[in-house]
Amino acid sequence: MALRFAAARCASRSPIARALAWRAIRRAANDNRQLIPANDIDERTTAALRLFAGHGLGSAGIAAGHARQAHREGDTQTARWWLAICFSLDRNMAGELERQLAEPVVLATE
Repeated sequence: MALRFAAARCASRSPIARALAWRAIRRAANDNRQLIPANDIDERTTAALRLFAGHGLGSAGIAAGHARQAHREGDTQTARWWLAICFSLDRNMAGELERQLAEPVVLATE
């Protein structure tokens, strides 16, 4: 009895793979019909992206820390700046931080 060898087909060139790829290509669409020009990105977004590029997923916590520090020093403008950057990166964390900063600090006196 003779055995015959039949090499496997390349998966990328199979008729099924081509049909599935064609459907995926036809469905692909750009959601952003109007692209935002680079000069329209505001300062806060640029700062948030730079912070994220440097610190990764922990960047929202770092921004929150800067906001807390500025708030302790009485610099409300800088605290708002860092809070806005934190909001760009993590809305939940920024909302919690905003509630914390809005509460008056009560010092226990003994």
